[in-house]
Amino acid sequence: MVQLLLPLGMAVLLSMPLVVHAQPFAKAGNTHPNPERPINAAGVVTRAMAVELALQANPEIAVAIHEIEAAEGAIRQAGVIRNPELVTSVEDTRYRETRTTTVQINQPLELGGKRSARIAAADRAHDLAIAELDAKRADIRATVTAAFYDVLSAQERLRLAQASVDLAQRATVITSKRVAAGKVSPVDETRARVAESGIRVELAQAESELAAARNRLAATWGARQVRFERVDGGVNDLPLLRDWNELATRLARSPNLERARIEVDRRQALTRVERSRRIPDITVSVGAMRDEQLGRNQAILGISIPLPLFDRNQGNVQEAASRAYQAQDQLVATEVRLESELAQLYARLRSMRTEAELFQKEILPGAQSAYDAATKGFEFGKFSFLDVLDAQRTLFQATAQYLRALSEAHRTAADIERIVGEPLQALQQ
Repeated sequence: MVQLLLPLGMAVLLSMPLVVHAQPFAKAGNTHPNPERPINAAGVVTRAMAVELALQANPEIAVAIHEIEAAEGAIRQAGVIRNPELVTSVEDTRYRETRTTTVQINQPLELGGKRSARIAAADRAHDLAIAELDAKRADIRATVTAAFYDVLSAQERLRLAQASVDLAQRATVITSKRVAAGKVSPVDETRARVAESGIRVELAQAESELAAARNRLAATWGARQVRFERVDGGVNDLPLLRDWNELATRLARSPNLERARIEVDRRQALTRVERSRRIPDITVSVGAMRDEQLGRNQAILGISIPLPLFDRNQGNVQEAASRAYQAQDQLVATEVRLESELAQLYARLRSMRTEAELFQKEILPGAQSAYDAATKGFEFGKFSFLDVLDAQRTLFQATAQYLRALSEAHRTAADIERIVGEPLQALQQ
């Protein structure tokens, strides 16, 4: 009987299509970098360095990369054919003389293009995972950019607060000398010391804000503690304001929209999978039966065909088709939402740039000139200390508003980069 089964089994196996294994994809990057490595010998971080570290070590990037690897496994599994089944049965186990032994191999054969439909759906899922990674990278680049300029602005605020403390100490000393000389009232010295204490409070706040901003930046590349001394960049540099048509063109190719388009394709592919399942699969059987009573072997050939009388997978087809329509509507909604957000951010960036330029060209130079004049005039006895305090307060408030406008401008530019999917500087290339 074994001699009969071997050629039959080989015939079934040779008649099956060859399995084409999915080729392994190249790794999308190092998923386990060391975020604790030092930045450089001087402990200085530039924007490019911060972005590079975050793209290499951010945990969310690793999550997206693992999703791509999982999708590669799904592609491989989608191309695998179903396993054969070995069945054996024995009739009349009590007496060998009348025993009948049957051994057969059952091989399910998929019809209706089920395998190709599964592979196509798995391919679209892989494309979606890649689009998710691209969108996550764009999101992280924007987050790093905003965090970087927050640190840069916080450094500048701390520097100004330290300079303000020095100036306040100087004013207190000058006031004390004038009080001792009898030129001003002791009340002015008290005011000077109160003003100095207030500025020291602002210095402590600036130090706290800088520490928090540094922690947020370090967290973008997964560092558990801050290992850099400072960030290096142009604190007065304004973000670029690209042409609107250029931004709108780039938005059409952005990772977020690409992800929505691929989701439509994936849902349509899943719909084809469900429709292919309406066609039943057949099972081909080959084997042999040994009849001890007759003393002979008999070949067995069979075929099993399910009858789709009740279950034609109609519910799953309806669900998959509705999901596909839902993905199409979601694509339209995403396009409208992103276009609206981009238009609002574009207008806000233009407004923030105008505000920051106004501070740079007019407000800050005027406030600085007024403060310098008041300080020198106070030293020579031409102005009262109240004039100095007023000029000082005006300069500090203008500087704080200017730094807030700069931070908001860079944060708005980062949000635009998050939507269009690449840095604004790269759009000109």
